[in-house]
Amino acid sequence: MVGGISSSADLAPTVAVKIFSAGTAGCVADLVTFPLDTAKVRLQSQTSTVSWEIIYNTLVVNLCLLQIQGESKPSLEGQRVKYRGVFGTIFTMVKTEGPGSLYSGLVAGLQRQMSFASVRIGLYDTMKQIYSRGSETCVTDVGIGTRLLAGCTTGAMAVTFAQPTDVVKVRFQAQVRLPGSGSVKRYSSTIDAYKTIARDEGVKGLWKGCLPNITRNAIVNCSELVTYDIIKELILKYNVMTDNMPCHFTAAFAAGFCTTIIASPVDVVKTRFMNSVPGQYNGAINCALTMLIKEGPTAFYKGFVPSFLRLGSWNIVMFVSFEQIKRAMTKLQRTWDSPL
Repeated sequence: MVGGISSSADLAPTVAVKIFSAGTAGCVADLVTFPLDTAKVRLQSQTSTVSWEIIYNTLVVNLCLLQIQGESKPSLEGQRVKYRGVFGTIFTMVKTEGPGSLYSGLVAGLQRQMSFASVRIGLYDTMKQIYSRGSETCVTDVGIGTRLLAGCTTGAMAVTFAQPTDVVKVRFQAQVRLPGSGSVKRYSSTIDAYKTIARDEGVKGLWKGCLPNITRNAIVNCSELVTYDIIKELILKYNVMTDNMPCHFTAAFAAGFCTTIIASPVDVVKTRFMNSVPGQYNGAINCALTMLIKEGPTAFYKGFVPSFLRLGSWNIVMFVSFEQIKRAMTKLQRTWDSPL
């Protein structure tokens, strides 16, 4: 299980310990990988403006302007994408906006992890026990269907609870701040973002993209937690490794890779829709169809490399931290419970 297959000498961690450990580990992972996440959001948010429609319109205008002496000709130069690749995006952001731009939205990100990771990861084992009718006798006998159902449930619960923090985080990461340009930032602070979104878009604006985010996180939770759960279980079952950091590292890396492949399309749609201005898309499905028509199917895997770098590294840091924090808290709990 995600909480770890403990030896008989270990005290089983309580639900409270798992919730606290998951939230804290999520914050640690965010602190380490946030620049990669910001680069991913920037890559996913920018549209492929060099579409067939733009090419056609530009050629028509150019043909008309050929008859006008001295008239400047519009070209596709201004339509080129601004960000290219994860490290190119990071370099461009640092050069044009300063190093602080890589951590734009960090406060909302940490708020999100404390309320989000604690639910979706911390309650996973509990939901698994509920769906397996409370059986704790043999954790390894829990079927994959039960694991998937538990992952979907905690993922949906976490999104419903923490969606406003995700909306604010994505908005902050996507806003471009150019020093000396005189441009006004969309939001001045995290609190201002919550207030502005609620005022301009209504309270429901804070839950914008909730449906695609529930879909996305149900997929992410199932692929991430279940993959980690099963791989770690197999490693321990066949004595490939002991229940320590190398085992956690291997299972977490595999979980990150599987999650990126499965969840990238939904993740891109979620980012585009949550960062869109009011009225740009009629809904998440309309957003996906618009992307497909204007940019082609490859648009759904925009930012795949930063997504994998981020999810892979995030999973490694989070799961390793989670296991260590959980063990430390469990030992502390055992110390408190033991007689003097």
